[in-house]
Amino acid sequence: MKIFHINNYKLKIATVAILAIPLIGSISSCKKDFLTAAPELSLPEADAFANPTRILAQVNGLYLSIKQGSFLGGRYPVYNDIRAEEFFNRTGNGVTGTSVYNGTNVPSDTYIARFWSQGYLTINRVNLFLDGLAAHPGVLTDDVSANYAGEAKLIRALSYFSLVQIFAKPYVFDKGLSRGMPLRLKPETSLAGNSMKSSSVAAIYAQILKDLNEAELALPNTNGDNVTRAHKNTAIALKTRVYLAMANYAKVIEEANKIVSPVAPFKTTDAARTTHELQADVAAVFRAPGLTTESIMSFPMAETNAPGTQNAIGFYFNAPAGLEYYLNQSGAGIYVDPTWPAKDNRKAKLTADLKLSATNTIRLITKFSGADPSLDNVPVIRYAEVLLNLAEAEALQAGGNLVRSRALLDAVRHRSDATYDFGVLATSADLVATILKERRIEFLAEGLRYNDLARKAAPIPSFGAGSSIPVDDQRYTFPIPLQETTTNPEVNTM
Repeated sequence: MKIFHINNYKLKIATVAILAIPLIGSISSCKKDFLTAAPELSLPEADAFANPTRILAQVNGLYLSIKQGSFLGGRYPVYNDIRAEEFFNRTGNGVTGTSVYNGTNVPSDTYIARFWSQGYLTINRVNLFLDGLAAHPGVLTDDVSANYAGEAKLIRALSYFSLVQIFAKPYVFDKGLSRGMPLRLKPETSLAGNSMKSSSVAAIYAQILKDLNEAELALPNTNGDNVTRAHKNTAIALKTRVYLAMANYAKVIEEANKIVSPVAPFKTTDAARTTHELQADVAAVFRAPGLTTESIMSFPMAETNAPGTQNAIGFYFNAPAGLEYYLNQSGAGIYVDPTWPAKDNRKAKLTADLKLSATNTIRLITKFSGADPSLDNVPVIRYAEVLLNLAEAEALQAGGNLVRSRALLDAVRHRSDATYDFGVLATSADLVATILKERRIEFLAEGLRYNDLARKAAPIPSFGAGSSIPVDDQRYTFPIPLQETTTNPEVNTM
């Protein structure tokens, strides 16, 4: 992984911690200045950690790295949604995910390779930062130093979780015994450690949880706007996602209870912490400035660091910039499911018709603007997900609270459709089936569909691939990119 192929160039990780960590704190807000000014990308390590301003610039650089359009700022949520049954492909454009849609990914796919590379580039930047921070004590107060380390560990955990979801078999497939990926936790400043076997899926998950647990302890109760920078509740919320993927329902409940009240109206009750609750209007979550109490974490975009036209979520799902995919209005798509009526605000406010011709009208997702450049906040995790994670765990955990599970489910639905009645959901199986369907509605185009299939070891539905893809099929996961197997021949072994 040490060599990253980007547009056929090799970007080598430097011997100083600051290289390739953009100092966005020093970048002008003027787009022209950003394009013409020589970026300060290389400093001796002592200078990189010389003062609080430069250290903060590196923290900002970690966020800038993970939110790149080739990684979590675009391709990741898109790929996870177009692999299943919710969307039709309109253009057949290989640049914008046709191979993902069709289930025909190959190791030489350069877009998948960039996804992998950006993930590991982000991870190495975290490793470099943590190493440099430890080597230069006293520049920051102990609290600020711990806060920054917590942010870095959360970014590393989120990067590894995102990669392991689609480049390895689901944890529940064999309790994590499958081949995962290289677990790189030390700064890489040369090619000496290029060859590295993959760790198991279980080992990757263990490291993710270690990072998130340490992040929770180190992070502040509140951080800036409490959306674009991580705080304690961010780590907690992400742990509910990770434990749900492991089918560890007791731990989902334990973590979620830290930030979800026992009964409705569900919200955080710790006055010292960031407050989280559902927004009365679901559309407000996706409209500028996107800093709601429901948005536990999202990635902000500016003209100087927008994800790029063909990486932006809006380019895929909305006009005018792109419109590569549109909603499936056949029997398989959630859009036409009778349990999602037209009066639901998620359908009324966050989808729209587009007339392509006199005889061809399609339906779009309008959560994201589709403008170019795309300045929409990219959602990472919302409070609605924590509530539904908890609802599912309560329904599945032995001795779980089915009444609370139903109340959590109702809270999410009634926010958008106040009078809807799910009817009698008497059993755990009834509740889970309904919760899973509710997730398809609530998180449509937010990058959770494939994850929800994988954590159940469920087949990818018959759609772009032409037939369903079972979990033991090699097409179920993305292949390790050719660039990695070429430079690291041990990557497919453990």
